[in-house]
Amino acid sequence: MKLLRFGPQGHERPGLLDGNGVVRDLSGVVADIDPATLTDEGLARLRALDPERLAAVPEGARLGPCVAGVSKVVCVGLNYRAHAAESGMAEPAEPVLFMKATTSISGPNDPVIAPKGSTKLDWEVELGIVIGKTARYVEKADVFDHIAGYCVVNDVSERAFQIESTGQWVKGKSADTFCPLGPWMVTRDEVPDPQALRLWLEVDGKRWQDSTTGDMIFTVADIVSYISRFMTLLPGDIIATGTPQGVALGQKPQPWLKPGQTMRLGIEGLGEQQQTVQSYKD
Repeated sequence: MKLLRFGPQGHERPGLLDGNGVVRDLSGVVADIDPATLTDEGLARLRALDPERLAAVPEGARLGPCVAGVSKVVCVGLNYRAHAAESGMAEPAEPVLFMKATTSISGPNDPVIAPKGSTKLDWEVELGIVIGKTARYVEKADVFDHIAGYCVVNDVSERAFQIESTGQWVKGKSADTFCPLGPWMVTRDEVPDPQALRLWLEVDGKRWQDSTTGDMIFTVADIVSYISRFMTLLPGDIIATGTPQGVALGQKPQPWLKPGQTMRLGIEGLGEQQQTVQSYKD
């Protein structure tokens, strides 16, 4: 299934994408695409529905973040071999973790707002894991029992905030609109091998990132098991699994994003996003 949320910001309703690409309204069935819906039982209930009996949503409706009720966004840094190389850094011996504030979450096609003082705005297409079952000290063999599905994430970053000042990476990762999610969450049964997905990103039609999740240093199973050693993962939590080579940071010269530019990105089988960069306005 492809589950999504549609409608005005802050007033999204739950929906699904049927086999013909029509968005169907789930608001008469579930309250939202939230932790209660993401359990195995909740997803089984939705699979039993006949989508054609659900009301069709008018074309052009805004898509919101594909998951609601996210308690945390956990990210993995330097998790692609070629990206570590372009960054001039050694491959990490264990996953590098950081967080994005939940207030950074936005819809897949909403504008990305450059924060005040931004000078080095960057893009990062990433495979997102959506947790469906509480995960605490999970063995690798059991990881997939705890995953509801997957989605596209753009881990938008302000590199000057992230790298050039003191403190943690979270400062360069957490501005409003820095975590577009969606367009939909694809349930795990439709992604038989998350380590064999092509992912890509373009800016104004120029392709900068084009790789596969097979270049990950730490796999989906590695990542979920590892993170669950240090914190409890709750249904609805998002894990951004790292980005491949081709970010602005790794280029010479570095083509930082500017207001008016448009990013388009996607992952095989998980859909596409598109965001235009705008300047912050008080």
